[in-house]
Amino acid sequence: MASLPVFRWRLAPDGYATRRQLRARGLRPGGQPVAAQLERPRRRRGPLVAYLYRVDLAKPVRPMTPARRAALAKANAVRRVCPQCRRDAGYVIPVSLGTCVPCHDTI
Repeated sequence: MASLPVFRWRLAPDGYATRRQLRARGLRPGGQPVAAQLERPRRRRGPLVAYLYRVDLAKPVRPMTPARRAALAKANAVRRVCPQCRRDAGYVIPVSLGTCVPCHDTI
């Protein structure tokens, strides 16, 4: 069984990119398997690992359709409604609070 090539942090050769780097270029992995990994050593724990994909096999990002845009807007609108007072807070309610700031301050 073949293992993945492992590179040190910041020393990956050209032609490999992480998901975020692909997205910044307007690409996506497109179903390809992980091609390599980066490892950043840490002192008291295991290394941080980032998976790399081949840029030449990446596919362009799918365009945003009107239906997808509407679904995303609806999902974000739900995240703005306070579950306690049922009002639109005007911002995405933090998961750490669970309610809008005025409702959280009255608790």
